[in-house]
Amino acid sequence: MSRLLYDESNIPDLKTLTAKCYDDPAVCKAEGDIKRIAVLTSGGDAPGMNAAIRGVVRCGLNAGFEVFGVTRGYHGLWKGEISPIGRRDVSEKLQRGGTFLMTARSKSFTTPEGVMRAAKMLEVYGIDALVVIGGDGSFKGARDLARLGFPVIGIPGTIDNDIASTEYTIGYDTSMNTAMEAIDKLRDTASSHERCSVIEVMGRRAGYIALNVGIATGAECILVPEVPFDFNKDVVRTILDGRNNGKHHYIVIVAEGVGSATEIAAKIEEATGVESRPTILGHLQRGGSPTLRDRTTASRMAIQAVNCLMEKRFNRIIVEQNAVITDIDIEQGLAMEKSIPEQEISDARRLF
Repeated sequence: MSRLLYDESNIPDLKTLTAKCYDDPAVCKAEGDIKRIAVLTSGGDAPGMNAAIRGVVRCGLNAGFEVFGVTRGYHGLWKGEISPIGRRDVSEKLQRGGTFLMTARSKSFTTPEGVMRAAKMLEVYGIDALVVIGGDGSFKGARDLARLGFPVIGIPGTIDNDIASTEYTIGYDTSMNTAMEAIDKLRDTASSHERCSVIEVMGRRAGYIALNVGIATGAECILVPEVPFDFNKDVVRTILDGRNNGKHHYIVIVAEGVGSATEIAAKIEEATGVESRPTILGHLQRGGSPTLRDRTTASRMAIQAVNCLMEKRFNRIIVEQNAVITDIDIEQGLAMEKSIPEQEISDARRLF
């Protein structure tokens, strides 16, 4: 993709537009036809983001839109890193992990001045609507642009599956399979050395990865942020009971929001005398070729995003509800809350 240049002196003043849209956002959403759209990825990368970009580009072109890619997320947006993107640019991207548009954290975009500058850049390039692929933080940035009257569509892409408005987020299935395969290998060495393996998976505020990977790998203990636990009762006693019944290896899965695997492993070894080794899977879970589910979900969500643009239904989040891809208002979606259902936690305990 070629890099376009801009002259900052030509950036239009959006103060009038902003005031008008705060008074009546529907007015700005309805003005003009959508001819040029842009797509960006923001926040942590997730397997399947490339499939979503590809879907937006190919469907957008087929719908008659000119399509642009924004490099490095919101950080690139306010700097004007916007370039045309075509079919050849998304060729051979479907099976690749990460995001070829790249992503970055942007402190500047968290300020009103940064949001205004980003909106001005979109005006400079004549962009009529923006598709944002990312998590809740990315959607909040999109909402801020929407409040300035700029049409946006959000596609959920995060391995944590913690976006409240949707049952599934792009990247979740791949990350769980990556973690599961790594833990299966760790179990082999744990059983050879009569060890306890304490494995830290991603999930600062959400334990979806930890819970499901723990079930899939037969873990003795699963620690998630959503559920308080008693270390002596839920961890130490479980390991001691297993040892007394002839067990020689143990797997403890810890979501990163619960605490450090290194500290928990040290406490387990001190309390039980069982050699305990920590493993932090970290960004390993973000990489790798996306699974079939992530590729197809990303593609279907991209189709729905373009449908919204064609039908002039702006400021929407694409979601999966009851296995159906649909969309909801971005303000409504960000106001929702999500937590692991109690039934799933109860079911997991029955397997210990």
